[in-house]
Amino acid sequence: MPLPSVLVTGLLMVAGYLSGSLLGAIWVCRAWGLRDPRLAGSGNPGFSNVLRAFGWRPALLTLIVDAVKGMPVLWLSGALSLSVWAQGLVGLGVLIGHSCPVWHRGRGGKAVASAFGVLLMLATPVALICALCWFLLAWRVRTAAVASLATALMAPLLSYWLAPPMTGVICVFSMLVLARHAWNIRLWQERRRETPEPALADVFGSDPFATSPFPTGSCDEDDARRDRRNFVTGSAGSRKAEPEKAEPEKAEPGETRPREE
Repeated sequence: MPLPSVLVTGLLMVAGYLSGSLLGAIWVCRAWGLRDPRLAGSGNPGFSNVLRAFGWRPALLTLIVDAVKGMPVLWLSGALSLSVWAQGLVGLGVLIGHSCPVWHRGRGGKAVASAFGVLLMLATPVALICALCWFLLAWRVRTAAVASLATALMAPLLSYWLAPPMTGVICVFSMLVLARHAWNIRLWQERRRETPEPALADVFGSDPFATSPFPTGSCDEDDARRDRRNFVTGSAGSRKAEPEKAEPEKAEPGETRPREE
């Protein structure tokens, strides 16, 4: 690859990383007047967690924001006629930005929606089939993680059939998504012991503002962790044990006890 192409690819990777660092879930919830999504459910700032916690309207907007935020940079890389791997590196920068955002102390989402947006630009048929498979699996098994893992494993096979030049690039994307899920599933299992969360398919048709146990408002990450801890401990310790009432002593036969005033 010529030196100018290397420099252009590097600059576009940085631009993709910065654009990917803008997490749609956090900004949408703030604009909607909702609680920080890192306080709800799995704590993941992504589409499926917003869907569980607040309903389909903010979740749909989150999906759109996360999918389109890297498209301008990817379009520019295609307009400059960069190689397949160079465009793949730009897309990888978007996914790394979503997973480890510089704006949120390196704690981001699992890059599923962002990967969908990147695939739409690089391999549109693969992206559309993966999206259809994800929604069908999520509706059937009622678990977003299972649908995401299965789709990530399916994407390289689809790319080998529909977009052979992109197979290697999509394999790298799938490995990143799988790695992010492996880490997040462990954290989700720990959080689920603290607060219950509804099944993914049960949130459709529900009132997102009436059913959410989290109050509206916004807070930064430190406040989010503290509020979540207070919420959990408060719900567990809110029921204080009432003092046991002492049973009146029984009088022995033939014994009279003074009457209480």
